[in-house]
Amino acid sequence: MTQGAGQGPVVRTATLRDFRVPPYAQVPVQSQEQAPSHEQVPSHEQAPSYTRPTRQSTESDHPGNAVPEGDEPDGYTPTERDLPVIGRGGPGDTVQVQITTDETPTPEGLGPLYVVGDVHGYLDELVEALAQQGLIDADGHWAAGHARLWFLGDFTDRGPDGIGVIDLVMRLSAEAAAAGGYCKALMGNHELLLLGAKRFGDTPVNSGAGTATFQAAWLLNGGQKTDMDRLQDVHLQWMARLDAVIEEDEHLLMHSDTTAYLEYGDTIEDVNDTVHAILTRNDADECWDLFRKFTKRFAFRDDEGPQAVRELLTTYGGHRVVHGHSPIPYLLGEVGTEDGEDGTRPVVEGPHVYADGLAIAMDGGVTMAGKLLVVQLPLPN
Repeated sequence: MTQGAGQGPVVRTATLRDFRVPPYAQVPVQSQEQAPSHEQVPSHEQAPSYTRPTRQSTESDHPGNAVPEGDEPDGYTPTERDLPVIGRGGPGDTVQVQITTDETPTPEGLGPLYVVGDVHGYLDELVEALAQQGLIDADGHWAAGHARLWFLGDFTDRGPDGIGVIDLVMRLSAEAAAAGGYCKALMGNHELLLLGAKRFGDTPVNSGAGTATFQAAWLLNGGQKTDMDRLQDVHLQWMARLDAVIEEDEHLLMHSDTTAYLEYGDTIEDVNDTVHAILTRNDADECWDLFRKFTKRFAFRDDEGPQAVRELLTTYGGHRVVHGHSPIPYLLGEVGTEDGEDGTRPVVEGPHVYADGLAIAMDGGVTMAGKLLVVQLPLPN
C-alpha cells in the first residue's frame, strides 16, 4: 500500500514463465557467517530442508533470500500505517468470506487458480500461507502440479525482505512451469516506486502539486535500504516486464482498486503494452504519472463503486474484479492506526467481497498485523 503520492516500438514479453531465474534465486541462501566465500551455490536438489528458524537460530533457511526470524536486517525501518479510514457506506455493503475448499471444476487441462494479495516483504508469512494451501512443500519448492498462481503485486517495501520475496516468486515460476502449472505476477504500484527510486533517485519530477522525487516517495512509503542494497539488474528487468492487468477464468486481476487502467488502453493487451512502453522510454515524469495513477484507490466503494467495476468489466472482460492495494481493514473502516483505535488488532478472516459482489479485495493488511491472503478462485458462494 502506498500513500497518494520518446516513442519507441513495443516488445511483448512473457510475464514470468519464460524468464531466466538466476542461480542464487534457486536455493535457500545461507547466512553470511556460514556461506562459503568462493563456492558455487548448490542446485536445489542439494538444498537443505526449509524449517522456520527459531529466534536462537543463526541460519536463514528460507526458500527465498531471507533473514532469520527475530533478526531484522540493518536498515529495516517499520513504517507508519496512516492511510485515511474510509467509513462503510451502509449496513451490508461489504462482507468478508470465510475460505473453504471449493469443488468448482477448472477449465479442461488447467489446475486450480489461486491469487495472492500484497506481500510487502513479509517472506515468512508468504511461505506459511503458500504451504497452508499446499502450493509449496516443506522445502519451499513448488508442490501444486498444474495449479495456477497469480500474485497481485507489491512484493517489497514496509516488510523486512522484499528481495527475498521476489527471489522466491521467480524461482517458483520456473518450478511451476516445469511441473505443468504456472506462477505469475502483476505490476503493483510499489514495483513502479522501486523502479523509479533506482532509476531516477533524487531527480525532480512534476508531481502535480509541485516537485517530488521517486527516492523521497519510496522512503516515505516504506522503502527498505536492505532491499535497495540487494537489488540487482535481474530484479529490475523482472519488475519492468510484469503485466498490469489480466483476465483469468472470468476474473479480472489487477493490483489497484482504481479505474485509472482505462486511461492506458481499451483492451488488456493495450494496457500492458502501454505500461511496458512507458517503462522502456524511461522518462521520469511519465513514470511518475504512471505510478501516481496506479496509487489511486477506493474507486469501487460506496454508491458509485459497482458502476466503476462494471466499466472495467465491460471494457476488459470478466465477471469480477480481483485486486490488492487497499488493505481490507481500511476498506472496512475498522482501523485508524497499526493496532486499531482501541488498541485491538485488525481481524481479517478472508477476502473482502463488495460493490454488489463484483469486487474482491485481497490485501489482508499484513503490514498492519492483518493476514497475508492466498486464496483459491472462484470463491465459494
